Amino acid sequence: MTSVRAQPRRPHDDAPDTTAAFRRIADLPDGASKDALRDEVVRAWMPMAERLARQFRNRGEATEDLRQVAMVGLVKAVKRYDPDRGSAFESYAVPTVVGEVKRHFRDHLWGLHVPRRVQELRNRVRIAVQELTRTPDDRVPGAAEIAAHTGMSVADVRVGLEALGSFTTLSLDAELRGADDGYALVDTLGATEPSYERVVQRESLKPRLRALPEREREILYLRFFCDETQSRIADRMGISQMHVSRLISRTCARLGEEVGADAA
Repeated sequence: MTSVRAQPRRPHDDAPDTTAAFRRIADLPDGASKDALRDEVVRAWMPMAERLARQFRNRGEATEDLRQVAMVGLVKAVKRYDPDRGSAFESYAVPTVVGEVKRHFRDHLWGLHVPRRVQELRNRVRIAVQELTRTPDDRVPGAAEIAAHTGMSVADVRVGLEALGSFTTLSLDAELRGADDGYALVDTLGATEPSYERVVQRESLKPRLRALPEREREILYLRFFCDETQSRIADRMGISQMHVSRLISRTCARLGEEVGADAA
């Protein structure tokens, strides 16, 4: 097996000479030997991938996560590199690794799902805003000024401006600006009104209640609307409390089944 010389060369200190190893990989058939040599090349180029990953630190992602993503890009570069095309591996690997890291930011770190076109508009607008605010007065440029600077339409600029706030989301527990009493964003949200469901239930029951026999309708009225006890209802109706209990249970069960059948 051709060994990898980890001696630094060309233009970075973390660029080993793996030319012979890549030639050997190209000649080997698929199998354990080819995979082992690829792994050796990956290990030799890991310092370069780590350097590229560090360029994206302090952007809201953990350093170790960036390192892992960069390693994925390095593995892809080693697997896809073709030495017969004449270009050095580093010139192929760097854009592959950087592209993998950028793709990670694009696909996984947005607080909201944003279409790729909108993400691209956001990036163009963000860069333009940075360039146009490098003035003594630090004036924030308007949409028309950004459009003139970038060649974008005003409509696209406005879409990009709206997307600037979509990379991260605001917690519902975040205290509102200017609030000194703990008033948070969640306190401004509406809630489902429980009375709505009660209205639906009452309206569904009305025709079924009207269709009940008079005695059963009176018993339900005394129990649920006048808050009478079962014993007092029994005395008033001249029947036993047990009979009142059975009538209430049986009638309520039948009403529930009928209303449920109507809803179905």
